[in-house]
Amino acid sequence: MRRTAMVVIVMMLMAGAAAAEEKVELPGQGYIIGPGDVLEISVWKVADLTKMVTVLPDGKIAFPLVGQLAAAGKTVDQLSRELEEKLLKFVPDVDLSLVVQNVNSMMVYVIGRVNNPGRFVLNSNVNVLQALALAGGLNPFAEEGKIKIFRQAGKATEIIRYNYKDVTRGNDLGQNIILKRGDVIFVP
Repeated sequence: MRRTAMVVIVMMLMAGAAAAEEKVELPGQGYIIGPGDVLEISVWKVADLTKMVTVLPDGKIAFPLVGQLAAAGKTVDQLSRELEEKLLKFVPDVDLSLVVQNVNSMMVYVIGRVNNPGRFVLNSNVNVLQALALAGGLNPFAEEGKIKIFRQAGKATEIIRYNYKDVTRGNDLGQNIILKRGDVIFVP
């Protein structure tokens, strides 16, 4: 890789990392809980209602007095309110705290002609170029102009085209999108 292209990539990664630090959540939405996330739930002054729970692959958690409860797909605030409502029957003036201790559900996959393909757990917002860097960059045989991002949108799969050459040259930077949970980047 040429030195100028490498400098451009490093500058873009640094700018992207700074943007990711500033914007970890979508405005007004909050973090969406997913399978594999570890939650710490505690009720003030009730030691038996303080636990760490892992969101199961089916999206549910188990909590004392409440039983099984769907957690995946909800924000932290939504799940907190739902738990409080269910616990009010048993604990008057419930004061509940819910904290995401480990973010394990934010995974993207990079496959194809990259140096280290695989699954990557994200702890902040990451764009396509940053994910390709996590995968060790493109190998010499990669078709830089034909990269695709596969994104699940309900039952349908959306295909987003990505041209590595354009992005690394500073052209059409709009295609360097922030990745979402479950996105698959394919480098032919």
